[in-house]
Amino acid sequence: MDAAGPRSSLRGALCKLLLTLMLFSFACEACKKVIFNIPSKLEADKMVGRVNLKECLRSADLIQSSDPDFRVLEDGSVYTASAIVLSDEKRSFTIWLSDTKKQTQKEVTVLLGHQKKVLRKRHTKETVLRRSKRRWAPIPCSMQENSLGPFPLFLQQVQSDAAQNYTVFYSISGRGVDQEPLNLFFIEKDTGNLYCTRPVDREEYDIFDLIAYASTADGYSADLPLPLPIRVEDENDNHPLFTEQSYNFEVPESSKLGTTVGVVCATDKDEPDTMHTRLKYSILEQTPRSPGLFSVHPKTGAITIVSNYLDREVVDKYKLIMKVQDMDGQFFGLTSTSVCLITVKDSNDNAPTFKKNSYQVSVDENAFNVEILRIPIEDKDLINTANWRANFTILKGNENGHFKISTDKKTNEGVLCVVKPLNYEENHQVILEIGVGNEAPFSRDNALRTTTTNRALVTVDVRDQDEGPECNPAAQYVRIKENSVVGSNVNGYKAYDPETKSSNGLRYKKLHDPAGWVTIDEISGSIKTSKILDREAATPRNNLYNITVLATDKDGRSCTGTLVVNIEDVNDNAPEILQNNLVVCKPKMGYTDISAVDSDEPIHGAPFYFSVANTSPEINKIWTLSKINDTAARLTYRKNAEFGEYNIPITVKDRAGQSATKILKVNICDCTHPSQCLKTSRRAGVSLGKWAILAILLGIALLLSVLLTLVCGVVGAKKKKGLPEDLAQQNLIISNTEAPGDDKVCSGNGFMTQTVNNSSQGLCGTMGSGVKNGGQEIIEMVKGGHQTLESCRGHHHTLDSCRGGHVEMDNSRYTYSEWHNFTQPRLHEDSIRGHTD
Repeated sequence: MDAAGPRSSLRGALCKLLLTLMLFSFACEACKKVIFNIPSKLEADKMVGRVNLKECLRSADLIQSSDPDFRVLEDGSVYTASAIVLSDEKRSFTIWLSDTKKQTQKEVTVLLGHQKKVLRKRHTKETVLRRSKRRWAPIPCSMQENSLGPFPLFLQQVQSDAAQNYTVFYSISGRGVDQEPLNLFFIEKDTGNLYCTRPVDREEYDIFDLIAYASTADGYSADLPLPLPIRVEDENDNHPLFTEQSYNFEVPESSKLGTTVGVVCATDKDEPDTMHTRLKYSILEQTPRSPGLFSVHPKTGAITIVSNYLDREVVDKYKLIMKVQDMDGQFFGLTSTSVCLITVKDSNDNAPTFKKNSYQVSVDENAFNVEILRIPIEDKDLINTANWRANFTILKGNENGHFKISTDKKTNEGVLCVVKPLNYEENHQVILEIGVGNEAPFSRDNALRTTTTNRALVTVDVRDQDEGPECNPAAQYVRIKENSVVGSNVNGYKAYDPETKSSNGLRYKKLHDPAGWVTIDEISGSIKTSKILDREAATPRNNLYNITVLATDKDGRSCTGTLVVNIEDVNDNAPEILQNNLVVCKPKMGYTDISAVDSDEPIHGAPFYFSVANTSPEINKIWTLSKINDTAARLTYRKNAEFGEYNIPITVKDRAGQSATKILKVNICDCTHPSQCLKTSRRAGVSLGKWAILAILLGIALLLSVLLTLVCGVVGAKKKKGLPEDLAQQNLIISNTEAPGDDKVCSGNGFMTQTVNNSSQGLCGTMGSGVKNGGQEIIEMVKGGHQTLESCRGHHHTLDSCRGGHVEMDNSRYTYSEWHNFTQPRLHEDSIRGHTD
């Protein structure tokens, strides 16, 4: 062994020296001419040879060929780009290597010549035809991780089939040769023996993909590059490691058996899916040691509870030393450890308990909002948590709501208070049963646990006090009929002394009476009406009227109560129609609906009865009423109704006979929507204003005409000309209508009388033609009326309506004798003055 070691070392040193010399020679010749001997015919994508480009210009980042028939790869391999045929002359091309960053360039000249095939002498005894096994093929190869050598370590031999006919030289490339890690592998040029120069870590390099080349001395290769993968066999050289140096888990103390506390996990860098990475978990140690509460699943690392002795009030923290081992836990496997800290969380597994089972306390009657007792408790659960904080409840004895119990957040005591005054006369003593629990519900195992320690009895003694009058009930009711006569007596409010149960000696006073409807008797508390009560005026309108009464005893102590007056309704309001003005579009709308309301009680209200009040036969012929429901009716017109506005009196009556009549203005309009008639009415109103101004001007003109008539009479008297005999036979009409043109009025006999509005007849011309009426001439001065003179011209009324007297005229008629008595004395005086002159 001692002699073999130096020989191996010497052999390795010689190999390295030869390899260095080869590389040196290549570096020297790299940038010189390269000669490749190839056959005369080559197909496309055939390898011609390989040029060592890196030794020529290692930093080259651009490789180009001067001949498009050849392409050059980054590793220096030269391939045909298309099928070529070499002639007898030699062919050459140039490979350009460029470093674009350093701006440098080098050239390599490649000469191509005919291949001279050297045949090996065949032995005479060999058969002519013999099949040989192909040796230039991928060979499975592996090496042991962290191998101890000796180095260089022989791996395998690579041989090419072309070596049978040519002298072949072998070379390799790839990771571990000319890529990191550099110089890990080398191959003997002549023999094809592959060696490794040093140990390899599989966790860093698990496989090396080498490429083997076989070429002749002149650079020609008849075989394509050979992939040569070398796999590194794993060795169990890595300990499994936990993902955490220390694990922290929490688990409720009320957890059941089998509850998962947490999961620990470890990793191993060795080869997956082998024994080197098959891990097994275990618990080395538990602190405190006894009892054993936890176990770990050997494959998953899940920690679970295996005992019922988990109690936070005994031990609240546990420490586990966890171990993991590869090789499936075998004794020779590699191990590592980690710490696991488990905190036991509090559960509500301890019920609060009273320190005493009974308490006794006293309180004055009528006292309220006072604290009377503090009740302490004990709870072993974690302080200031929902499992520790107490909730107190009054289980019995507080049916009237006199007491309230709450929890003091700082001391966790129960605070018992009186919130509603106690009455000694009603109850001298109250016994309360108090219960206590926690804010959080009990854990499932303790939910059914019931003991007498979480209940306590509290006896409350009520101390008697001399107290004032008592207003009980606070609200007392009386009934008064609406519209009762002033001075009606009604029972009032009654208070009493709680000691004597009597109302003697109490005085009453009215504190609040919104409408001042009543007065109160100071001694008896009875009330008397001072005004007539109107139910519909009460506020709010719910038939109830509230009066506040103060009752006082002889010592000045008092109480306040409310006297609620229920006002009984009487039928003192008639129903009222809601509508005033209605528009009906003819013929689109054949009717219009009306409705009514009654402010009295429903018993005095609907159903309502609608009817058309006594009116002219014309209205009854056009309009009819029909019932819709208890509060509404439908007003329908007949087809022969004319366009215009109608005043229709409607009577509505409630069930008790109370009724009211309202005149509705209904406009039958030629429209499609009622709003169109409303706009038309507004436009008409503007135009009438203009005609009103014109009517005023006409009135002034008529007045001037009368004055001119008087002047003419005076002048005629001077000329000894009296008034014409037929003057008294004529009608003088003074028109006040607001319309242009000739004004006409209806005389008593129904004929039309026309006023003179043309001054071309002369100032003293005839004022009009008189019409005799029963042997007496009359002069009608029309002052105005409900109908204009236009209505007498036709419109929707005939001349008969004027003759029959149906047209109502607000006129002032002066007889001829009245007019004569006024004008004759004055005319006579003017005549005498004229004669005198």
